[in-house]
Amino acid sequence: MGTKKNNFNFAQNFWSMFAVVTIAGQQFRVQENDELFVHRLEGKAGDSVEFSDVLMTSNGGNITVGGAVKSVVKAEIIDHLKGDKVLIFKKKRRKGYQKLNGHRQALTKIKIQGIA
Repeated sequence: MGTKKNNFNFAQNFWSMFAVVTIAGQQFRVQENDELFVHRLEGKAGDSVEFSDVLMTSNGGNITVGGAVKSVVKAEIIDHLKGDKVLIFKKKRRKGYQKLNGHRQALTKIKIQGIA
């Protein structure tokens, strides 16, 4: 028959320490050593930043939510860059109206140092 996959790594990774934090108006589920792209942050590459707007933490299945959360997420800015180009095309049929706009979102790549 078929082979059975071992989901131990997934389960272990799922229940490890993580936090849900608001960064630049967006919510992210972060763990230590995660690298993610967020909207442009102030600071230079190599600077440390802290995010105190932590909505939830979990440590081995012990979940803390709401006002009881007293954690701070520490991260390091790796690089500032631009995202892929997004094209916006507007058209009104039979009217001869066409408009093409586009932009590249300003992003910051960060690496999560730890959750304290």
